[in-house]
Amino acid sequence: MINLPHTIQTRKGEQLTFQKIILENGVEKLLVTNQVQPGAGPILHTHWQQEESLTVTHGKMGWQILGQPPQYAFPGDSVTFTRGTPHRFWNDGEDLLRCDGWISPPHSIVFFLDTIYAAINKSATDRPDAFDAAWLLTRYASEYDLPEIPTFVKKVIMPIQVMVGKFLGKYKHFKNAPIPLPPVR
Repeated sequence: MINLPHTIQTRKGEQLTFQKIILENGVEKLLVTNQVQPGAGPILHTHWQQEESLTVTHGKMGWQILGQPPQYAFPGDSVTFTRGTPHRFWNDGEDLLRCDGWISPPHSIVFFLDTIYAAINKSATDRPDAFDAAWLLTRYASEYDLPEIPTFVKKVIMPIQVMVGKFLGKYKHFKNAPIPLPPVR
């Protein structure tokens, strides 16, 4: 378990702070703040079992739902991404983008993003370490997805890569990883 507040950041210019978990109408919400450098932001992704909401406090946020044109949010504007909706956001301005937000319910998001950010930082590229990414996307496929990765890669190549990674002993640092949620039916 990671203690809150907890801040993670990448060389790409993204910083995310998990503030605290609150209970609202009987549902847990993880409060977050982020800072995103111009041009930076997470790639297209899906939370199968969570909603995510961001309120811009400074700057200009571009955001997009898969298959739709880009849209823009300014200070005071809020954008909520419902569970199962492939989406992305980025800093579309020239100043630092800052947002307050929440993810509900939290599930494994702190572990997952902390580990993805660490995998990006240990890689020589802007992509996460290939073995770590394969392990995370395979293990937590019921919770998260990167829709731009071809299905064949996710269903065939990554599981093979995970088997090779296990054989090579690359996953010892995941020994205390949370149990993934069952798929939503």
